[in-house]
Amino acid sequence: MITRLQGRTAVITGAASGIGLATARRLAAEGARVVCVDLDAENGAKAAAEVNGRFIQADVTDEEAVRAVYEEAVDAYGRLDIAFNNAGISPPDDDSILTTGLAAWRRVQEVNLTSVYLCCKYAIPHMRRHGKGSIINTASFVAVMGAATSQISYSASKGGVLAMSRELGVQFAREGIRVNALCPGPVNTPLLRELFAKDPERAARRLVHVPMGRFAEADEIAAAVAFLASDDASFITANTFLVDGGISGAYVTPE
Repeated sequence: MITRLQGRTAVITGAASGIGLATARRLAAEGARVVCVDLDAENGAKAAAEVNGRFIQADVTDEEAVRAVYEEAVDAYGRLDIAFNNAGISPPDDDSILTTGLAAWRRVQEVNLTSVYLCCKYAIPHMRRHGKGSIINTASFVAVMGAATSQISYSASKGGVLAMSRELGVQFAREGIRVNALCPGPVNTPLLRELFAKDPERAARRLVHVPMGRFAEADEIAAAVAFLASDDASFITANTFLVDGGISGAYVTPE
């Protein structure tokens, strides 16, 4: 394994499972000191132990909790180099705009968008002190495409993440801080498996649109995060970084 991130400190939200866990493993393997952040104390602690990192239990929609996360990370390791703002939810009550209630809408916006705003707000000042940093915000391919099988608040939240990441990437580019929106296609994670186990027909309807004929694995998304976090991506900022198996470029997919 290459060690592009040797000696760097990374904070990962939503690190207890799925893409966050896979990324914690990948960044640690590349030499980073990893701070795993999650509400799930049991699995978050396990993730941190596995990568010889540090676990912080936090609600990323709570401003004071988020501020404290980055302070603790810097107190422990001396600096902040990488922030992977990945925590997110996709609950079943977020559906068509005709059926999704305001409470469900607001909950998804808080976790998926407001948390990214807070994480960027409190990560950037620590990066400015060293004149360098990489922020990777998890958006989604749905931020650039529409779907008839709608999750209206999820789609809107990811569009917000994409727009915010672009703006921050432009605003802080000359201070050495890169901000990119990672836009995965459907990923084979517990969240997606749970969603589609309840509706196999919906899963099949989505899978047919992926030119590669499969969902991504979490390790493949983690590899993209590691690239964006590294100096190999030193001229990439304010970018819509699609890792979607070609879905956003497809008109008709192979039979």
